[in-house]
Amino acid sequence: MEAFTRLDAPAAPLPLANIDTDQIIPKQFLKTVERAGLAKGLFYEYRFDRDGREKPDFVLNQPAYKGAGVLIAGDNFGCGSSREHAPWALMDFGIRCVISTSFADIFYNNCFQNGLLPVVLKAGEVQQLMDEARGGNHVVSVDLESQTVTSPSGAVFHFTIDPQRKAKMLKGLDAIGETLEAAGDIDTYEMKRALAQPWLEGA
Repeated sequence: MEAFTRLDAPAAPLPLANIDTDQIIPKQFLKTVERAGLAKGLFYEYRFDRDGREKPDFVLNQPAYKGAGVLIAGDNFGCGSSREHAPWALMDFGIRCVISTSFADIFYNNCFQNGLLPVVLKAGEVQQLMDEARGGNHVVSVDLESQTVTSPSGAVFHFTIDPQRKAKMLKGLDAIGETLEAAGDIDTYEMKRALAQPWLEGA
């Protein structure tokens, strides 16, 4: 998993509440367990018409927001069914951080397992970021170490995060990576157990 330390990237405003995981990545794109290639399905029904042509009024199709790395979303982002493809699709599109007033629990947890940083800010702060993102300069800075979001105008907002999740994000560790940090201790334990209880090894 790629570490997250600081991100300076264009922010795209998506002022819609209750965006569920089927809207983030519709069910027809869930036939793969590969993370690459899911960007084509991200917000598919918002981005494309029935003929597969881009809808020019959708924010992520607008030239100013091509290459956005931050998504500023409405309340309760990521609700609905549990699908890890949702953070995969966002990241494959290039989005590394989603800012909202609240997230659905399962989506929120899945983000941390995949290197996508979900940031919770107050409603007024999110609204200010939305407003500024609509301007000419819409580059936002997200600093995980200092737990701050800096708006294009220089306003600084602080967010809270679980210390263990923060540490793992800074190191780029998912659940498997965290386990592998203790690989030496695991090997030592298994060798000692094999000597003390060889029947467990099939000997």
